[in-house]
Amino acid sequence: MKPAQNPTDWLAPAAQARLDELITEVTTNPARIAVLFPAAARAIARGPVDPADPDGLITPRVEDEVRIALLRAAERRWRPSELTVEITALYRHGDAEEKRAVLRALDHLELGDVLLPLVRDALRCNDSRLIAAALGTYAMRHLDDHTWRHGVLKALFTGVPLDAVVGVAERGDAELSRMASAYIAERLAAGRPVPQDAERLLQLCAGNATARTDHRDPPAGQDEEE
Repeated sequence: MKPAQNPTDWLAPAAQARLDELITEVTTNPARIAVLFPAAARAIARGPVDPADPDGLITPRVEDEVRIALLRAAERRWRPSELTVEITALYRHGDAEEKRAVLRALDHLELGDVLLPLVRDALRCNDSRLIAAALGTYAMRHLDDHTWRHGVLKALFTGVPLDAVVGVAERGDAELSRMASAYIAERLAAGRPVPQDAERLLQLCAGNATARTDHRDPPAGQDEEE
């Protein structure tokens, strides 16, 4: 997954000026984020930053970048607890594009692990846009090993490019390698093609092939997902 960029890198001057106005508005009154965040694509701009990635699976789309900028403006004014409540509401009540922007914004906000429920929710869906956005730096740093591994496998199942997943080389381990090998074996047994990313996943895990104990355990009472 590629990091968020400076809006001046891709916005036309008029759109950048409008974004600056909205950032000032949110900085003055952060509660305005509830209205401005959903309307950001209409008010500023939308579309792929990278034409080769139209769905924004690897590179945030223009509207993602705009919404991230607004959330960072709100972060400068709100206490973490206030921002957490608002981000949760934006995710819960937003459409898929708004949810994607929230998930991508988590990589850029200093909120600790309190918003992991949003990541877990995204990984339970079958929308490749949300799965890709959920497997960013925030998940790499905070998500427990079991859920993170299954998220990586779900990315394979749903066609999310492995390049969208942050931290495979760092967190890939013997268990993830075993899961990927089982997935490949199932595909071969069924006479189905094996995605190149599945083979690549095995290679990335090879450096961490020694089995290790999970360093991030699932929260107590959380059901394991297969």
